[in-house]
Order: sequence, then structure tokens, then C-alpha cells
Amino acid sequence: MTRATLEKQPHEVATMFDDVAERYDLTNDVLSLGQARLWRKEVAKAVDARPAQKVLDLAAGTATSSQPFARAGAYVVPCDFSLGMLQVGKKRHPWMPFTAGDGTKLPFKDDTFDAVTISFGLRNIQDTDAALRELYRVTKPGGRVVICEFSSPTWAPFRTVYTEYLMRALPPVARAVSSNPDAYVYLAESIRSWPDQPALAARLRDAGWSQVAWRNLTGGVVALHRGFKRD
Repeated sequence: MTRATLEKQPHEVATMFDDVAERYDLTNDVLSLGQARLWRKEVAKAVDARPAQKVLDLAAGTATSSQPFARAGAYVVPCDFSLGMLQVGKKRHPWMPFTAGDGTKLPFKDDTFDAVTISFGLRNIQDTDAALRELYRVTKPGGRVVICEFSSPTWAPFRTVYTEYLMRALPPVARAVSSNPDAYVYLAESIRSWPDQPALAARLRDAGWSQVAWRNLTGGVVALHRGFKRD
């Protein structure tokens, strides 16, 4: 895949996710070998949503990732730029306040949310740094960010195997279970080109977040980054 292919325009990425919306959650479970559910549980623990708190779940898709926050009693806003994802999510969870939004220009006032989170969506926003600044803007002073994203496996031999899986095994599996397998070729390439754990932490700090830290999941296949907005 060429770099030109990887650098899709925002409307192209949105259309790609529209196309896979119906089977997106099933496909993720299959392609992650069941790990996606574990990762969602770890995100929920890190966000630590409480009753009456406001939580922004950016790139929420069909809002599967939003459910733990709602069950905890928080007011959670699932936000995504894919109308197809939002439509599928609204059918499944009609009571939730689904909101269409661009991660670089969020439709919320300053200092709105106690916690903001994004899982497996930050690398699909064209301007990562602008998105991190927007998340900071809409977070209340003292509030927190939790980012769950694919990262760099810490053990070199496993990293090699993982890369081979992404580029060789993932597309055939996607063809079997996804409505748009080409989308998953793009996603595999986006994972390979994504910054590693220290690099993403540095970008969080540059966006204003403090006390930035990360924790590896599944040997670094995924990393949970956290930070706080200064009071």
C-alpha cells in the first residue's frame, strides 16, 4: 500500500466506516482473536466513570465502547464522524445522545466533560495533535483523558509475528467476516505507521496534558495512555 493510499481524506475515512458499520463489532472481535472485549474492560477501569459525571466517548462508532460508562451511571455522549456508525448505534441504543462530530472541531463547549476517551480512533483522525488539543479543550480542569490505541509490541520476536499477521493474515480474515475488507487493509497499514508508546505520550504532553502515563495490554499490541487537565 502506498502512502497516498494511507492518507485518506476525512470524508473517505468516514465513508469507509459507514460501509463496515453493520458488522463492525463482530469483525473486531474476530480480528482481535477475542481480545477486543478485554481491552474495553481495561478502558472502563481506566476511565473510572462515576454517577452524574459527563463522559465523552469519541470515535464511539456504534457505542459498544460507551456502554460500561452508562452502566456506571455517567452521562455518556457517543460521538463519531461516521453517520453510518451512528445510525447503527442509534438503532441498538436509542436512548443514548449520539452526536456527529469531527475530532479536530468538536461540537462542545470548553470544560464540559469530566472524562474524555477514544478507543482505536485517534489514528484515523487526520490531525492527531489537533484532536488531542480539542479533547483537552472540552475537558474540565482536573478531568482526565484515556486513549486506547494499537501500539508497538515490546518483545521484538513477537513484534515481527504481529506485523506479519497484520499485513498477511488480517486481509483474508476480513474478507470472510467484513462487508468491506479493503477497509481493514487500510486499518492494518495505519496501525503499522502509528507512533509507539513514548512518542504518543510526548504528543499528549505537547497538547497540554499532565501526568501522562501508559500501560501496555497484550504485550504492547495495545497501549492505554492517560493524562489529566491541570486545575
